[in-house]
Amino acid sequence: MRIKSKHISKYPWLIQLFFWKQKRTYGAVLDPGLLWGRSPWVFSTLALLYGAFNRRNSPIDPPLRSLITVRVSQINHCAFCIDINAATLLKRGVDMTKIEALENWRGSPLFNEKEKSALEYSEAMTYTDGQVDDALFSKLKLHFQDDALVELTGLIAFQNMSSKFNSALDVPPQGFCKVSF
Repeated sequence: MRIKSKHISKYPWLIQLFFWKQKRTYGAVLDPGLLWGRSPWVFSTLALLYGAFNRRNSPIDPPLRSLITVRVSQINHCAFCIDINAATLLKRGVDMTKIEALENWRGSPLFNEKEKSALEYSEAMTYTDGQVDDALFSKLKLHFQDDALVELTGLIAFQNMSSKFNSALDVPPQGFCKVSF
């Protein structure tokens, strides 16, 4: 990593609570958390936002959320994000064949129309700085209600921020998933 983390005891107690939760959830404190933790207010807000996108009653189903986060991570060359998001995708029941086909989803019969529209939207937001044409948005409205579209847009934007942060700071994978892309 381009910036070294501090010893966990050097972070404020509130941030240490987040680290405790990460260790319980993932088996390790996440390297990006150690970096974001250098800015406690930003880290706390970021963690709450992540929790909002990852909640059980989200209008975007968990496997689709993970497909989107892996695809955005691939585009942004975030090794850490691909690692952790692909592991989450596997835990959410998505077959390894589908995960390996994700970079070439357009030509794959493994993805349904709802997934394809969300992936196309993810790529449009990621490659073109959010420029989305009316035709794509009309396609999305066939599969998502307005509230879900707002959340889908926020999730894609969040993953872009996260993966660009990690990629710029050269955060390595932590060995959560053995998938290679």
